[in-house]
Amino acid sequence: MEIGSFQGRSTVMPATVASHCGLRPIVAIDPHNSPILLDHHANPEASSYQAFLDSIHAAGVSSNVESHLAYSTDVASSWNRPIRLLWIDGDHSYEGAKKDLDGFFPHLVSLGVAAFHDALNAFPGPIRVFVEDVLRADRFGPAGFVHSIAWAQFRPGDGHAFREWRSSLAGRASRLIPFVENGNELRGMAKKRYKLSRFRVPHSAIDPGKWASLVDSR
Repeated sequence: MEIGSFQGRSTVMPATVASHCGLRPIVAIDPHNSPILLDHHANPEASSYQAFLDSIHAAGVSSNVESHLAYSTDVASSWNRPIRLLWIDGDHSYEGAKKDLDGFFPHLVSLGVAAFHDALNAFPGPIRVFVEDVLRADRFGPAGFVHSIAWAQFRPGDGHAFREWRSSLAGRASRLIPFVENGNELRGMAKKRYKLSRFRVPHSAIDPGKWASLVDSR
């Protein structure tokens, strides 16, 4: 499940994998009316939906995408299917990211993965929700950052075994929250201190084989 699709570029890759592996379609949820990414002053009816449709059509994966032109909270209210990968890239406010996780987390299957985009960019929601609701919860196991993406595997049976790992990561990542929690643009010394704190969070690219060895895929 992808929350936040915009013009569909991020949708194409998982949909391609789903097609190649014979998996069920990717569920893509977005109202396509972002006040940040679209110019509603010039066009009050501005929408990214057609660009989204064009992207998945050009990639040949339209049949592997189940699109919901809606807010995630509206879809979550009646959702009843299991989720193996919950990809959160919607409203980056704390309230928005929290609602996205809370709305669909009950459907994340054991050994599934929850991931947040822009967790190491200067937004208040993804990093705070990841630290407070994921890294500090024994229901999750291995976790980490890859560039700006935060990820964790849902391990309700043995998540406690990864507590030290998650706590160490949370200790470093939590230092970013005071810089971004008010949603203001970072400037001057605050921006430099934020970048230094972010540098101290392990977030380099990971080899697919090494990542596979970290997670339980039974």
